[in-house]
Amino acid sequence: MSNDGSRLVYSTEVGRIKEEVSKPERPKGDGVVRIQRQTKGRKGKGVCIVTGLDMDDTALKLVAAELKKVCGCGGSVKDGTVEIQGDKRDQIKAYLEKKGHTVKLAGG
Repeated sequence: MSNDGSRLVYSTEVGRIKEEVSKPERPKGDGVVRIQRQTKGRKGKGVCIVTGLDMDDTALKLVAAELKKVCGCGGSVKDGTVEIQGDKRDQIKAYLEKKGHTVKLAGG
């Protein structure tokens, strides 16, 4: 069978053939959680971006919800990073250190 972009989707012996979908894996970090403040592309509004948390998406959403409660503001999870609205780096750092993470403030 030539590799011209066609693939087998149904067989009379086994029925519908589902393709295995591979889950994209995030690269492992160095174990240090970094918090940086960023305003780029947000019309001057600042957010704190938390990177380096080696967790799956569900655990990351739980951590983001806890951070939003601690800081008293909004936020989201995008591409394996947690975004918290406003400049709350000190509160985020104190909370994550209490949870046992090694935390560094990155950037300006």
